[in-house]
Amino acid sequence: MFKRLAVPLALVLCGFASGLVITGRLRSAQETSAQRVAAPARAPQTQALPLPAPAVPDFSTVASRAVGGVVNISSLQIVRRSNSPFASDPFFRYFFGDEEDWFGGRDERELSLGSGVLVSDDGYVVTNSHVIGDNVREIKAVLPDKREVRGRVVGTDPMTDIAVVKFNTAGLPVIPWGDSSKLKVGQWVLAIGSPFQFNQTVTLGIVSALGRKNIGLAEYEDFIQTDAAINPGNSGGALVDARGELVGINTAIYSQSGGYQGIGFAVPSNLARRVFHDLIKYGEVRRGSIGAMVVAPLTTEVARELAVRSTEGAYVSRMSPSSEAYQAGVRPGDVIVGFNGERVQDPSDFLRKVTDATIGSTATIDIVRDGRRMQVRVPVVQGGVRRRR
Repeated sequence: MFKRLAVPLALVLCGFASGLVITGRLRSAQETSAQRVAAPARAPQTQALPLPAPAVPDFSTVASRAVGGVVNISSLQIVRRSNSPFASDPFFRYFFGDEEDWFGGRDERELSLGSGVLVSDDGYVVTNSHVIGDNVREIKAVLPDKREVRGRVVGTDPMTDIAVVKFNTAGLPVIPWGDSSKLKVGQWVLAIGSPFQFNQTVTLGIVSALGRKNIGLAEYEDFIQTDAAINPGNSGGALVDARGELVGINTAIYSQSGGYQGIGFAVPSNLARRVFHDLIKYGEVRRGSIGAMVVAPLTTEVARELAVRSTEGAYVSRMSPSSEAYQAGVRPGDVIVGFNGERVQDPSDFLRKVTDATIGSTATIDIVRDGRRMQVRVPVVQGGVRRRR
């Protein structure tokens, strides 16, 4: 009976063992498959490309053309000095007047150095009025080819700090006029001049601001501000754009040390060009005027007293009864808030609008008097308006 049971038992054991082997293989295959699925796909290896270096502008061609149109100017002036030991004492001058009446005076020779820009091939140079000075006895220019030539003063305009000098030369390289009204803040500009008598020095910067005023450099202020390095001796030099066109006449720096601190000012080329043509044609700059009057800034206190809503405008402090403005109805104490339909921001703005008005035209002026706004029409004549600082 045992023999009869042994055969079936052996068959059962063999089947059980085969099942274990098959199950183990299936489980191993499932684990392997799961591992392959769970494993993250490896990204293909790629080599990182270096970022392109920022393009640095190259102004070497522009600079090489423009430096030939800038000259070094020296002006010999006769300056009257007092012999008084109290010449610098404001207390003495206040109580005793001009000390020269007491101690006498003497004439001294003073040399002024600066730069100038050749704007015509027949020798006309634009520079600053303060470079030329007063009582000029002799004026010279050192040309880019190292020649020294004498010149004559055509005219000066202290109101804008622009002057024109004529040198008897021909065929000189010139810097073409540019349109300063198209300048934008952040635009590249080059300043060219003779700082500290280092001729044909070129510095690079950007336009930092436009329309700067109330700086105290001139009566008519509408300056280009730049961070191109400007130092003593750069006055009268060229401010050129990336095309090599003249967009300004370098005039002054703002500095606590006397040297470059990143703030320079230039007269816009459009203004300098207009002054240039007037000085050549008339020997003076012809400007509009509405008569003798003095305007001042409008403070918060004064605005409150005059029932004016803001401090914008020009406060009329004094005026001549014979002036065109007085005859038209403007009175001391009025606040001028508009001129020919444009808002008047401050006395400087009013001055520019009046002087730029066409001589012979009639201007419409908006004023505030006793809290009421009114309009007057004033004829524009040739003359000037004084601004109280």
